[in-house]
Amino acid sequence: MLKENLKDVEQNIKNACAKAGRERDSVTLVAVSKTKPVDMLKEIYDEGVRDFGENKVQEIVAKRENMNDDVRWHMIGHLQRNKVKYIIEDVTMIHSVDSYRLAEEINVQAKKVNRIVPILIEVNIAGEDTKFGVRADETLQLVEEIAPLENVKIEGLMTIAPMVDDPEDNRKWFKALRQMSVDIAEKNIDNVSMNELSMGMTGDYCVAIEEGATLVRVGTGIFGARNYSVN
Repeated sequence: MLKENLKDVEQNIKNACAKAGRERDSVTLVAVSKTKPVDMLKEIYDEGVRDFGENKVQEIVAKRENMNDDVRWHMIGHLQRNKVKYIIEDVTMIHSVDSYRLAEEINVQAKKVNRIVPILIEVNIAGEDTKFGVRADETLQLVEEIAPLENVKIEGLMTIAPMVDDPEDNRKWFKALRQMSVDIAEKNIDNVSMNELSMGMTGDYCVAIEEGATLVRVGTGIFGARNYSVN
């Protein structure tokens, strides 16, 4: 089942790229493996997937011991400052930075292991009360505050769009995030690039790709429904 699901997702990505006039390799598929057992991750790994997204630090810590060293771990969930130290050596990218204090702690821990950690600024683009992320109108200020930190590198923006029945309803939010990244890039801020846009999940990743996503986070579309009994 997982292989067939992955094939479907891969074909959808190719189709969306073609529709947008983009190359397939301009989009990274992040398999969101939160709550899923290692044997399911390994099945997808064997099909060539190397980028896995987790919501919780403890899941990265537990799973990395049982996966190959070439796996690229993406922290996509809300990250508490006191847990940064547990993943600082292994995480490929942290998608969910939404405050200076969190970036500062990542910087402190990254210095200890002599790393420069790629991060994305999480933007609450739709202004939802239930979502983490910096407000759209405060994003540039946060980028400017974080930029001088020596051991983090801002690579772009991330958002979690609203839950909608019709993915077209989120196109406006993806367009808005893309435009924000363009506007920030034009500022030519030292230590800041806007090469990455992490947006789009199982329900709307095709629309996100059409609007410029470089990272799409697909969980249910590959692994099936989440197991919410797993903590």
